[in-house]
Amino acid sequence: MLIAVSLAFYASGQWQGIPCLLLSAAVSCAAGFFMSRVRARRALLAAVLAFHLLLLGAFKYLDFFTGSLNTLFGTELPAAGLPVPLGVSFFTFKSMSYVIDAYRDEHTRARRFSDVLLYLSFFPQAVSGPISRFGQFAQGLERPQVGPQQAARGLRRFITGFAKKALVSEMAATVANTAFALGDGLDWRMAWLGAVAYTLQIYFDFSGYSDMAIGLGTLLGFKTPENFDYPYVSASITEFWRRWHLSLSLWFRDYLYIPLGGGRRGTARKCLNKAVVFLLCGLWHGASWTFVLWGAWHGLLSALESALPMERIQAKPLGRWLGHAYALLAVCVGFVVFRASSIGEAAAVLRAMFSGFTPSPASTLALERISPAVWCALGAGAAGSLPVVPWLERRLKGGWLEVSSYAGAAALFVLCLLAAAGSSFQPFIYAQF
Repeated sequence: MLIAVSLAFYASGQWQGIPCLLLSAAVSCAAGFFMSRVRARRALLAAVLAFHLLLLGAFKYLDFFTGSLNTLFGTELPAAGLPVPLGVSFFTFKSMSYVIDAYRDEHTRARRFSDVLLYLSFFPQAVSGPISRFGQFAQGLERPQVGPQQAARGLRRFITGFAKKALVSEMAATVANTAFALGDGLDWRMAWLGAVAYTLQIYFDFSGYSDMAIGLGTLLGFKTPENFDYPYVSASITEFWRRWHLSLSLWFRDYLYIPLGGGRRGTARKCLNKAVVFLLCGLWHGASWTFVLWGAWHGLLSALESALPMERIQAKPLGRWLGHAYALLAVCVGFVVFRASSIGEAAAVLRAMFSGFTPSPASTLALERISPAVWCALGAGAAGSLPVVPWLERRLKGGWLEVSSYAGAAALFVLCLLAAAGSSFQPFIYAQF
């Protein structure tokens, strides 16, 4: 039933991607089956990983590289125009992790093809993750834990994610979209406000989806890995990636960074490994030079942090506070590049942020048109990006807190329905990856 529902859910978004999903599941399942039955296990692993990478590259990056070659060398190579399967980056990485884990430990492989297919197509995670591991997912297949308490917590978590998307992210998107559309009319006020608004938008959009996926998984008896841990309280880029998109960060750490040598071969090699990982991380997000530049930006800062005595700097209170300011600024600047449709647009917004001090009539008008509801949403987003809830849970103990959280979730659900009914459909940002 779950496979049927998951495939139907996937088909409602893009039915053309189902053959690619089925092929990926079949190849991964076959590789896991034969991994303990052939001698050339390493050759089999390399062949299957190459297949998944070629599949991902053909659909997602072929036109990007063709266009880049045409621009650089003046050639006229035709574009393939292949439709990018929905969530291809996510189910490809899940397929690769399944095969690698089966190579490392045969006990982690599936017993049935249906298990692998459900793992890849499971509808709460199919579009935007989180990127779960099969060993963790299989616990729900064998010993599903579903009861009244789990169901209530799953619903509460789902509503929390719904509220993040409908009440905060959508409101912040109106400011970010306006700022990035102003062009020459953008001054430093709207440039900074747009950058901050997008920083809040992408966090509440993606963490909202993750909360909804975790809540739905809990309802169905599956444990979904956490994907965010208040990343905007980080004091460095290294710490930021220990809190942001955790399932992707851990994937790159376990399957790329550590096999490359990690930090075991000296500082210079560690910096190089980080640069490679972040470049590929940026490219994973999309076939655009803005994503590559965003990955290079994070790779550069992360490598510099590895070369500097960051622990000694942050050991002092002033150093910790300066670290917070630096990390937030670096993340915000990076997200400007991430959001921009081209490097030229990113440069224009950054130029306005740091040099557009002459007030612009277009920016003034845009500021005046921001409604009180949007300002409230931005304020709520700024507060919600801080670990306020854990702080309250540590200090306010008692059954009434649990009851009030469910009452608050019910009220939020009503507000979300009203907000969704009064706005146009806005897809999740990470669905494009």
